[in-house]
Amino acid sequence: MPTTTPTALTPYLTRDHHQLWHEADAFAADYVALRVPRMEASPHKVERRTAQLMAERGWFGVTIPTQYGGMAAGHVAKTVLIHRTGVVSAAAAALLQATLIPVGAVQHWGSTEQKMRWLPQAAGGTLLFSIAVTEPQTGGHIGGIETVAEPDGGWWVITGSKVHIGNSHLAGLHVVVARTAPNDVSASQALTAFLVEHDRKGLTVDRHRPGLGLHGFTAGLLRLDRVRIPEANVLGDVGQGLFVAQSSSILYGRPNLTAVSLGIHEALVKTTAQWLDSRPRYDGHLSDLPVLRDRLGAMQARLQNALGLAYHAVHLLDRGLACDSHLIGAKHTGHELAAASARDAMELHGARALDGDYPLQRLFRDIQYTYPPAGTGEFQRIHLAKTALGETEIEWSERLAAEAAWARLDPTAT
Repeated sequence: MPTTTPTALTPYLTRDHHQLWHEADAFAADYVALRVPRMEASPHKVERRTAQLMAERGWFGVTIPTQYGGMAAGHVAKTVLIHRTGVVSAAAAALLQATLIPVGAVQHWGSTEQKMRWLPQAAGGTLLFSIAVTEPQTGGHIGGIETVAEPDGGWWVITGSKVHIGNSHLAGLHVVVARTAPNDVSASQALTAFLVEHDRKGLTVDRHRPGLGLHGFTAGLLRLDRVRIPEANVLGDVGQGLFVAQSSSILYGRPNLTAVSLGIHEALVKTTAQWLDSRPRYDGHLSDLPVLRDRLGAMQARLQNALGLAYHAVHLLDRGLACDSHLIGAKHTGHELAAASARDAMELHGARALDGDYPLQRLFRDIQYTYPPAGTGEFQRIHLAKTALGETEIEWSERLAAEAAWARLDPTAT
């Protein structure tokens, strides 16, 4: 697997980014690639070893400030790690990206005490996080959250269920968003985020169930039956849960999924190019046929567009510039382009694409997972329409991306 960085990324990558790119490629080739066959053959098992190997390299602390033991490398670096891992295994990339979302929530919204307690463990890889927002009945509709948290003399008591929770079976700490006000109160004031340790009485995780793709990755169901947590475990202020969820989704969820789809996209193009160039036809190979070159060229064009969108957006984010719409657009367009290339790849391979032991089937299944999380295509386009209409909202990228902003007592304050 080549480790040369594309020249198109020159404006976005520093020397450290280049080094991280090479390290991630080597890690994926030397460790992750060896585990992919067993992950595919055992979809009912949770992949734990890859998480341990990433932890040993400090990757879960890529965005964490150095005072908490992290790399403080930023969002471009985070994208490099997820992207390069995703070329070999989207499941492994998903494992990394899913933990980095709640890590970001604690970075931005945690008190000094919470950061000092939890972030060093995340940076050292001794504790993985999850973020639990989605629910069985309301899906990703944050305003419809039914999980309830009630105050009880210095404690909060949480009851409800959360579903499709990334790293549910690996996480030792869950960021749970629950309703703390009646249903007639606006979601911007009715929700609160809580830090819930995995061993709290009343918290259970349903058994791991394999999905269509991302074999080895776990995204399960959490049940909270009157789980008691101290007031010190409130993340942010009471009533700020919507903002915790929104900012985490925009600054981490969307660019992380963009990087996963980018890795899959690159693998699709490489796999298809190798197939066409090696498959005999007439006096040459399939790659010699103009009609097939046209299809492959379209795939390459999509990949180049997705690559530029992904890295441009996180480059702006690292600079603390307002770029919410760029992060949303990169996620939306990156998936659409990768999904189109996946369809082309399946057709260009013919019956070979249907073989269970051929990587293309895995890639086609895995790309389905980058569409719904952090907002469906329709949801993304509605937000992009607001940008076009000049309907301003909170620009989380501008308010929270810079490390200095993390010290604010109230990140929503102007």
